[in-house]
Amino acid sequence: MQDQSQMTWDVIVVGSGAGAMTSAVIAADRGLSVLVIEKSDKFGGTSAISGGGIWIPNNHYFKAKGGQDSYEKALQYILTAGGGKADETKVRAYLDHAPKMIKYLEEKSRVRYAVAEKYPDYYQHLPGSLPGGRSLDPELFDTSVLGDELDNLRRPSPATLLMGRISWTARDAHIAMARERGWRMKVLWMILRYKLDLKWRKKSKHDRRAGLGSSLVSALRASLLDRKVPLWLKTDFRDLVLEGDRVTGVRVMRAGREQTLTARRGVILGAGGFEQNQALREKYLPQPTKAAWSATPPGNNTGAALEAGMAAGAATDLLEWAWWAPTIAVVGEDKPRGIFAERAFPGSIVVNSLGKRFCNEAQGYLEFGDAMYKDRDATGGKNVPAWCIFDAHFRFNYAMGPLMPAQIMPDSRLRKEWLGSVYWKADTLEALASQIGVDPAGLRETVAKVNDYARTGKDADFGRGDSVFDRYYGDVNVKPNPCLAPVQKGPFYAMRMDAGDIGTKGGLLTDAQARVLRPDGSAIEGLYAIGNTSASVMGIAYPGAGATIGPAMTFGYIAAHHIAANA
Repeated sequence: MQDQSQMTWDVIVVGSGAGAMTSAVIAADRGLSVLVIEKSDKFGGTSAISGGGIWIPNNHYFKAKGGQDSYEKALQYILTAGGGKADETKVRAYLDHAPKMIKYLEEKSRVRYAVAEKYPDYYQHLPGSLPGGRSLDPELFDTSVLGDELDNLRRPSPATLLMGRISWTARDAHIAMARERGWRMKVLWMILRYKLDLKWRKKSKHDRRAGLGSSLVSALRASLLDRKVPLWLKTDFRDLVLEGDRVTGVRVMRAGREQTLTARRGVILGAGGFEQNQALREKYLPQPTKAAWSATPPGNNTGAALEAGMAAGAATDLLEWAWWAPTIAVVGEDKPRGIFAERAFPGSIVVNSLGKRFCNEAQGYLEFGDAMYKDRDATGGKNVPAWCIFDAHFRFNYAMGPLMPAQIMPDSRLRKEWLGSVYWKADTLEALASQIGVDPAGLRETVAKVNDYARTGKDADFGRGDSVFDRYYGDVNVKPNPCLAPVQKGPFYAMRMDAGDIGTKGGLLTDAQARVLRPDGSAIEGLYAIGNTSASVMGIAYPGAGATIGPAMTFGYIAAHHIAANA
């Protein structure tokens, strides 16, 4: 039983995502007393509902399979992609410590990863990029080891589960989504594995095995339990405590009253960004913007840590950026669903209210979201919202957001309230356009053009399917371009895409040790920030799958070691 009366620790970690819990594991292993506090009644933060991947150049998993990577290539790639906003000193710290971090966790904790050899870096046109090997994918994790603590796990979104219920790895999901050889048997095996786990089925409808982000945070939580590190839920961070220029603790609301918790050595802020704070969104992010468009858990990530750091004199950076991802709102769900792989499937397009495409639909989600905001003056903001258009052939074969392929989930089995709110349907493109407020002539012209591109295999407007990244989730059975197919068979469908996100990108400015900095470059003693509470080490870029959680965990690792070394 945890001591709920203790008020002083060496280190206090604010937040319970992957970066926060990694820092707590390392601090405990370095002999420091640690407390983790979490605002909500569930642990795991946004990491728990993510893919859980981490982007780690020069990782030992890839090397063990004969993969070729180099420090110099990765450095060149990140700095080029970062648009002049990536600090080389911090990038070097990341490249130095990220491989050490994941090797340490593999040897000393319950965290287990495998390399996603085929998952390419997002910017294949940039020097230093690789066609695969830097993104790591969590192995499935047996959650039964958590015991009663399993009830406190933030459950993954149905969008990340096979049939909304069955856990899988990102590698298995890729095989199924790209319809690679043997995908049907792979899916059948996963369904049987779930169904035949009879003892667990009597306990819960949830899969005993966790995958993706749920696997990662479950493994980290089990590692904290192994170390007897307390994690206090429903403990709302309110402010930092300072003595002179040094941070010495935090003020929280807990059990209905304010408490002051003392940190002898340091406070690590890993509490996420500010995407759920509408006022801060309107102050910093491009317009229009809505917290309701974010795919992160409502009520969390309200920017409290950011504002507390700023009040303590911290500098900030990149506040106008988010980790953009288009989202689809689903009736009956508390947050919208991010649309990631589906945009690469052949036979769909995304248009604005003029009926025109405005980007390569298969590109990375950050760039897709950025494209929704670009040329606002020229388009009058008509890219927000955007509309995903597809036909009956696509509907039968592929998923889109909450719609599973019609061969599995025909329209007759969809919830009736979804028609006209989650998806729209009509026998002709013109009728569909009138339902959703899109220019019918523009849509008809765009579809005719894309159908020609599908026949030739070359998207002359945006190059969809040209890069190995685009093709990663394309259908390997579609020729000549796995990301292009005609939109021609009625009925036709539309789904609204909002300018959503999976977190904000800007935050407190930090150095290579994760220390929070003032505008003059001096460090605020005793204060560290990681993850989306800090400005991204990647600058304005999203280099590859896991380039959010990878740095969060790495700088959590760095922060804990720095605190211990200076204790």
